[in-house]
Amino acid sequence: MTIASLTSRIDSIRQQLPASVRLIAVSKQVSAEFVREAYNCGVRDFGESRIQEAAEKQSQLQDLPDINWHLIGHLQANKAAKALEQFQWIHSLDSLKLATRLSRLAGEMSCSPQVCLQVKILPDPDKYGWSVPELLADLRELDECQHLKIQGLMTIPPLGLDDSQILDFFNSTRELADKIKQQNLQHIQMQQLSMGMSGDYHLAIQAGATMIRLGQTLFGSR
Repeated sequence: MTIASLTSRIDSIRQQLPASVRLIAVSKQVSAEFVREAYNCGVRDFGESRIQEAAEKQSQLQDLPDINWHLIGHLQANKAAKALEQFQWIHSLDSLKLATRLSRLAGEMSCSPQVCLQVKILPDPDKYGWSVPELLADLRELDECQHLKIQGLMTIPPLGLDDSQILDFFNSTRELADKIKQQNLQHIQMQQLSMGMSGDYHLAIQAGATMIRLGQTLFGSR
């Protein structure tokens, strides 16, 4: 990966994206130098999976005040406070227990993080998140987490699906968001669909994604 090739890749991707889609550059295992270059190309949203790795980059990029940091990896409960300090967005809110903890800590820290609820549209033992019935059952209690700005859903398809199945998966996620939206819950919005990565983002956009999380497409193999 070179600076020139990164610039070219970012330009190519952004020309393809509808204005309604927000590009999250997945910068895990990428140096702060390349994050800075992506920033110079106009990218403002960066996704990290590990809190410690993100902290090291954030300390080197403090002069870039309008970066938005997105936590896209699994969040352990004992790292919830650090996540609130470091990230404006948490895409991987995956349980009612974690939501309750984050909301309590956010109230104590006087912050209001923007979060997505991670959902498993299909059974997948390799992924975290709610099943659809579990999420629907927890909505009323999630609505009481008033220190969280619940903005929508995040999802990752299981491995082994073909393009038609992946598109159906993403369409089902959008339909679930619409179903939740119809309940008119006070503290739960369904404005964002964080879905689509380097191998399937075009299908996610077709299904209504508002955020796509691209790593390899931008930064190459790690």
